[in-house]
Amino acid sequence: MKKEDKNLVIEALGAQLSEYSHFYLTNIEGLDAQKTSDLRRACFKKDIKLVVAKNTLLKKALENKGLDAEIFEALKGNTALMLCNTGNIPAKLIKELTKGDKTGEAKPQLKAAYVEETIYMGKQNLDFLCAIKSKNELIADIVALLQSPAKNVVSALQSGGNTIHGVLKTLGERAE
Repeated sequence: MKKEDKNLVIEALGAQLSEYSHFYLTNIEGLDAQKTSDLRRACFKKDIKLVVAKNTLLKKALENKGLDAEIFEALKGNTALMLCNTGNIPAKLIKELTKGDKTGEAKPQLKAAYVEETIYMGKQNLDFLCAIKSKNELIADIVALLQSPAKNVVSALQSGGNTIHGVLKTLGERAE
């Protein structure tokens, strides 16, 4: 590959890394054509972009993004890049696809992830990454927590108003 072509690939990878806020480095080595096609289809349905690139070119793109050298350790063997804007969706997809595997060797395997500006190394972090909530999920939780006390106050005031009205009505009828 010519140097100009390599630079174009590095720029394209850099643009894709800038477009998406989270990415996962996975191992898909050994997947046959049908399983690879199924993986791509599943990624498309979950709004995940799956990109396969040479490790050296991917390393250059990550260096240009200014990421820590720790993540470069994951760039060995075959590497597929999963890009998305919701941090936990690729982890859930990987877990779903490898469900039922007792050997721990099912593909895709998590090598590393960059989620919420933090680097996670190794497949032992998969469960933790599945549990990370997205920004929208956290906002929804906060709104629900803030609404709960207000709803209780409004409910208490409404039921209390009916009780006071009933008491006043009874007292008004008795005085006559």
